[in-house]
Amino acid sequence: MRACFGVKTQLLISRVFSRPSTAVRWRAAQTRLLCSPPTGEEKPQRSMLRHLTTKIKATGPIPVAEYMREVLTNPVTGYYVRNNMLGPDGDFITSPEISQIFGELLGVWIVSEWMGAGRPTQLQLVELGPGKGSLASDVLRVFSQLRSVLGGASVSLHLVEVSPALSRLQAQSLTGSRSQEAHAEDEPAYRRGETTGGLPVSWYRRLEDVPTGFSIFLAHEFFDALPIHKFQRTQKGWREVMVDIDPEKPNQLRFVVAPSPTLASSALVQADEGRGHVEVCAEGGVIIQQLARRILEDGGAALIADYGHDGTKTDTFRGFKDHRLHDVLSSPGSADLTADVDFSYLRRMAGGGVACLGPVPQRTFLKNMGIDSRMQVLLRNCSDASTRQQLIASYDVLTNPAKMGERFHFFGLLHPRRLARPPRPEGLKLEKKPSPAPLPVAGFTELSFS
Repeated sequence: MRACFGVKTQLLISRVFSRPSTAVRWRAAQTRLLCSPPTGEEKPQRSMLRHLTTKIKATGPIPVAEYMREVLTNPVTGYYVRNNMLGPDGDFITSPEISQIFGELLGVWIVSEWMGAGRPTQLQLVELGPGKGSLASDVLRVFSQLRSVLGGASVSLHLVEVSPALSRLQAQSLTGSRSQEAHAEDEPAYRRGETTGGLPVSWYRRLEDVPTGFSIFLAHEFFDALPIHKFQRTQKGWREVMVDIDPEKPNQLRFVVAPSPTLASSALVQADEGRGHVEVCAEGGVIIQQLARRILEDGGAALIADYGHDGTKTDTFRGFKDHRLHDVLSSPGSADLTADVDFSYLRRMAGGGVACLGPVPQRTFLKNMGIDSRMQVLLRNCSDASTRQQLIASYDVLTNPAKMGERFHFFGLLHPRRLARPPRPEGLKLEKKPSPAPLPVAGFTELSFS
């Protein structure tokens, strides 16, 4: 399908991207997307391993989901809780850290969908797992440039973040010194502040604590870090993969297969599943259901960007440390744990009420959003050879099929009204005219710039 991109979204992009390259601060592209971990980590590693072995000795083998949850988000020794894992001093680099144009294009998408929803008087930008705040910062810059388009809409930023270390980085990046922690522990928002432009920013530990209202939800590399259950098909049926202590090496962990069905293996595997090994992110399914319900009740949309598949892959659970793949059971707490997102599962859990779009490869989404046109403008206005090389390298990382271009995918949730045809005008002279088609959804439709 090809649609003309000559009205609303094209105007938004032209307004945001009409400035010369000196106004754009491209972040350095990295030839390797994974970076070394911080030093001084031996004590937390041993503490996490001791915690896990104590738990297993007391209760028996634990599900992979429980292992992953403890390693990543344990409030004392969890990887996300105690580490700054993003950027050159962390274990991985995300698209917003590579180039701000990524976030700017997503900012245009948000404003475009806000307009497609009829320009509500309220716009809540809700980001799940906002990293260092780079993506939110780039989106807010677009909002500032399109202030006249947003008009009198009440705009606010809401960040769902469990890591105290990252929330402090986000606050510094987005609000400077204009934020403070909540006085009471039972307050829904544990930190509040405002940007230099006066836009309110709030932090929450759970999605359900974010206020209701028209919202655009962003989840970039969020679902891949949620705990997964792993299941193996056996001659006796589906069995859950568990984590146990290696009897021959008491300080090491191993995978085992449960001898009998577990509650998870009985409830989470589809009856018609054809694969021999399946990973199911039940927590991700719950969050998708929450997003779908909020979109149906309050209006809005959700944009999910992650590496994943559409129900085809099997064993994708892996760890990342020091630029390389890392054994997921080795030195727990020292490396990031992740699994590819099963978008077919997210679609099934969203239900039939909301409209689901995608997944489409990141390369396709960004090209549909106009990244090539933006690059032409930047290169045309850039005379410095080093900066030009950096621009080209960043573009290559984001769009090259062998790098992020085909590994990452975009998936969208929309209110069904967004894709419905407008009602046909009544009247004798207009009865035979077809109803106008709904506006194409930027990023998910092949659009032409004219």
